[in-house]
Amino acid sequence: MNTIAFKKLFLVLLSAAALSSGCLKKPQRPDPSATVLGGGAGSGYDSSLDPIDLSLLAPGTGLEGRGAGFDLNGQMRGVLEAVYFDFDKSSIKAEERAKLQAAAEHLRNNPSHRLLLEGHCDWRGTAEYNLGLGDRRANAARQYLGTLGIAPNRLETLSKGSLEAVRNADRETAARDRRVELVVIQ
Repeated sequence: MNTIAFKKLFLVLLSAAALSSGCLKKPQRPDPSATVLGGGAGSGYDSSLDPIDLSLLAPGTGLEGRGAGFDLNGQMRGVLEAVYFDFDKSSIKAEERAKLQAAAEHLRNNPSHRLLLEGHCDWRGTAEYNLGLGDRRANAARQYLGTLGIAPNRLETLSKGSLEAVRNADRETAARDRRVELVVIQ
């Protein structure tokens, strides 16, 4: 590259940097008492209404169909019990199968619901290994639900590996980390 072209490129870059750095004005912030949530006189804010109460939204906003118990992501946690696994295993224990049978019954009774099967591991092992193990656990639960007649399009899997595990946990805490969470989704 010759020096003239280099100087032109340098001037163009310098001009662009100068134009983008100091030419913008900061926006004027409104006085909080003059805003709707500020509660000032004539603001139109009714303090008896909860500003987070989504049930007051008019139909057609897209949020009315989420149903009771679902969060804003369309998930409902804690309805179904988690399925627990032995250390470094992805096979479903006989005593845990009743939880998956209850999940299948829930899906049969609620045809609009689906399940997200989140595979989790304890803190031991590498991140890569634990992601794979969490995936195997979630897929084992998916396969078992398939044998109970649940359609594959109603099941999703996700491996969280050891991302949410308690580091250096004792035996009981680590045992609670080895699970598949059954999250109801719409």
